Amino acid sequence: MAKPVILTVDDDPEVLQAVARDLRQQYGGRFRIVRAESGAVALSTVEKLKLRDEPIALFLVDQRMPQMNGVEFLEHALKLFPTTKRALLTAYADTDAAIRAINSTQIDYYLLKPWDPPEERLYPVLDDLLDDWKANFHPPFEGIRVVGSRWSPQSHQVKRFLASNQVPYQWLDLELETEARRLVTYAESDDRQQLPLVLFPDGSQLVQPSNAQLAEKIGLRTHAERPFYDLVIVGGGPAGLAAGVYGASEGLSTVMLERDAPGGQAGSSSRIENYLGFPVGLSGADLARRAVTQARRFGVEILAQEAIGVRVEDPYRIVKLADGSELSCHALMIATGVSYRKLDVPGIDQLNSAGVYYGAAMTEAIACGGEDVYIIGGANSAGQAAMHFSKYARRVVILVRGESLTKSMSQYLIEQIEATENISVCTGCSVIEVKGETHLEAIVIANAETGENNTVPATSLFVFIGASPRTDWLDGVVERDKQGFISTGPDLTRDQPRPKGWTLERNPFLLETNVPGIFAAGDVRQGSVKRVASGVGEGSIAVQFIHQYLSKVL
Repeated sequence: MAKPVILTVDDDPEVLQAVARDLRQQYGGRFRIVRAESGAVALSTVEKLKLRDEPIALFLVDQRMPQMNGVEFLEHALKLFPTTKRALLTAYADTDAAIRAINSTQIDYYLLKPWDPPEERLYPVLDDLLDDWKANFHPPFEGIRVVGSRWSPQSHQVKRFLASNQVPYQWLDLELETEARRLVTYAESDDRQQLPLVLFPDGSQLVQPSNAQLAEKIGLRTHAERPFYDLVIVGGGPAGLAAGVYGASEGLSTVMLERDAPGGQAGSSSRIENYLGFPVGLSGADLARRAVTQARRFGVEILAQEAIGVRVEDPYRIVKLADGSELSCHALMIATGVSYRKLDVPGIDQLNSAGVYYGAAMTEAIACGGEDVYIIGGANSAGQAAMHFSKYARRVVILVRGESLTKSMSQYLIEQIEATENISVCTGCSVIEVKGETHLEAIVIANAETGENNTVPATSLFVFIGASPRTDWLDGVVERDKQGFISTGPDLTRDQPRPKGWTLERNPFLLETNVPGIFAAGDVRQGSVKRVASGVGEGSIAVQFIHQYLSKVL
């Protein structure tokens, strides 16, 4: 933590220099001494310190200053730092004003000029004030602060990006917290259309930052160290991370591209309890953190970048990135996973990330305290989300089209849900409309069993209705099925001896696409098993086929 500040204010340069000298001599090792030559300058300094979240331990202020006297300054400054100790420096003629200030601004002490010798007339008083301040001081949060609105899609995106990349931050809601409104004012960003405001410990700030801007600011790597690699992996979920670990550990120069955050969809899971080797379970974030640490240990470069195209110039595969740069490689692994399918009902589009969320938006869990949460879906991801939100929400309602959860959810989750009092399951239920202007206010639920449509108040709806792959960027190069999943191995030769355009004498390897040297693993692959363990397994196995491919082309 930065040293707490002692701020001294005086319009007389010689007096100000002398005060600062004496303060620095006695307190410079424990406090940062800041001086200002007027009340206006001091207020500007105080606002900047507030934005940086740096504590002020003591105001030592001259009373008799033009434009703004000491008491007037304290009246303004104490709104920003109400627990800061305050002392006035006064001439003998100002003692009456100082005494009145004890009542009006609750100053802690007033000191007469001159204060020589400071060992007798200054330090004992300030020692007492500073000791008292320190005894009641609670260190501020040291990290990134995000000021915004719960119902702002941009605010949600910033929170999600930081949380997914496991960057601690403090959330300040403009609608609920006076502190948030003050910070916005001090940052001269009082327009609600210019939020979220992201404040960094170094005093810098970003307004409505993109993921790329955030990535650069928090120290994520966005540019590759070299133009060419043995292996480029697109996607940082379980399959991509496993491929990175095995590829790099076996000597391949490896880079992984992930546009959001390592961990993929699995990284947002609140609890994974059926992953081998973790009998008490672990969160998706924990799994991602461990895997990222392991990958980096073996030398995998992880870039916060998005792949938007690919082309083949034998023997190279060239990936085009969103920033316009390109990476070349001998072998390309596609492990981009899937995204939750959008709910197609009236009113849904304008409420995305403003009460309607796709996947387990863990960043919104605390905001759901005391509210009713609705979850659409009957698979494991929906069940895990329900268990997590039940810790915060008054009630969690799972809406399932089918007759029960047994067809798509693991038995252990079903048993946990049945044993949780504030979770209920509505079978044969689907959402047919959502309502709200600036944020979700109500949903219309159709019950197939009763034939009734019920409108219920709702502020949080989480959607888990199947998944679709992110593979449009492969158009014209890599073969996919009608849903966009990548065809590999036997699926390519089921109706024909060899894939169209295939020039090698051998058939494609098990996880190889119709383009030699381009592989796919995990949920993005046609026919894959949608489980974390299978993604890890495919990513690991794919590296063996990549070695076999490289042995023939190198």
